[in-house]
Amino acid sequence: MIEQFDNVWDALEDDPVHAENLKLRSALMIRIAEQIKVLNLTQKQAAELLKITQPRVSSLLNGKINDFRLDSLVDMAHRSGLQHS
Repeated sequence: MIEQFDNVWDALEDDPVHAENLKLRSALMIRIAEQIKVLNLTQKQAAELLKITQPRVSSLLNGKINDFRLDSLVDMAHRSGLQHS
């Protein structure tokens, strides 16, 4: 029988806590990247807004999830103007 999962993170991670952390980081990275696009920011402008370096913005936009901690992404989401909804 083939095992089915609700999402890719559950399939990749045996630890449900780590899988949830990956889901949250992924969702925040997507929202922040979308916000950068909505605001029509260059990577340099986004870096200034988010208080990170331009290479970090590049990593964010390229989905390098392992480069970011959840608390850092929460800070960036707040700085970008995203509100919890």
